[in-house]
Amino acid sequence: MGATVQPLHTVGRGCPDVLVGYGGFNYLLEIKDGEKPPSARKLTPDEQNWHDEWCGQVCVVTCTWDCDLLLRFDELVGGDDDAGQDSRTDD
Repeated sequence: MGATVQPLHTVGRGCPDVLVGYGGFNYLLEIKDGEKPPSARKLTPDEQNWHDEWCGQVCVVTCTWDCDLLLRFDELVGGDDDAGQDSRTDD
């Protein structure tokens, strides 16, 4: 696929598990085990706080298909510059 991956899981304090570079963009991914029931895939309190406070893109993925879809999203929608961006606004 041509992606680069930087593990971040040792940073702690809710920081996502990996930083992925693909097609000139960076993606922060929190990896959850898709084989576990939904209740076991919930974000920890630290993870939830980090996601709530982060002003950029971050996604939770549960399988390789999730990753493939995310990384190819720009191609699927024709290069939308806002693909994968957090849609929150600070009013």
